[in-house]
Amino acid sequence: MSVSLKEFLQQIHPLENQVIEEYVSHWESYEAPRKTIITSAGRTERYLYFVMEGIQRSYYLNDGKEYIIAFTYPPSFSGIPESFLVQKPSKYFLESITESRFLRISYEQHQQMMAKYRPIETLFRKATEAILIGVLERHYELMAYTIEERFKAFLDRSSHLLNLVPHKDLASYLRIDPTNFSKLLSSVKL
Repeated sequence: MSVSLKEFLQQIHPLENQVIEEYVSHWESYEAPRKTIITSAGRTERYLYFVMEGIQRSYYLNDGKEYIIAFTYPPSFSGIPESFLVQKPSKYFLESITESRFLRISYEQHQQMMAKYRPIETLFRKATEAILIGVLERHYELMAYTIEERFKAFLDRSSHLLNLVPHKDLASYLRIDPTNFSKLLSSVKL
């Protein structure tokens, strides 16, 4: 069962029906075919996305090597959050792994709605807090966990991605050599 944008937002912070109806009316449909760069490094993120279908990845390029930062999939926000929030060029890429469908709102429209309705601003403060907590937890895992602990934590959180995302991308995300990732995959009980 898919979660609608309204349901997703209401789970973060309840909004009055009139407020959420007006806010959601500003979101537009957007589709990205498989393996499409949605936002490039050096470009400013102009939209906040809500993922309805598909899987996306964000990654840095350093000396020609990709470093996966995150995966997004329904129901979640997507985009390059820090570029969107401060309207400065992104340092990394957002790409669709699979064919993807979104709803999206422009930075300008989002700002206008937050200025008009304080509860929308509260909702996005809470969403930003949740993202920050997730980033800090991931940072802790990368710094303190063994490769096996990182792998098991990933399985607890997102095991469904094992069959949907290339294993080399999952290995990059977990900062595990692809050979060690394969060994863990065959040795850890799923």
